[in-house]
Amino acid sequence: MAKKWEFSIIELKRNGRKRYKVTRRMPELHVSDTKVFSSKKKALKQLEEWLS
Repeated sequence: MAKKWEFSIIELKRNGRKRYKVTRRMPELHVSDTKVFSSKKKALKQLEEWLS
């Protein structure tokens, strides 16, 4: 059985500032990796790296 990553990108707002949280999870192994970025461009770049 192949293990598969789940990916998410979430926009967070606090004190008028936006942050972008990028997460990849492998639920079968209870493993996750999360990074937070101040720009959407950098968050999308990280997501693309994980998808490739």
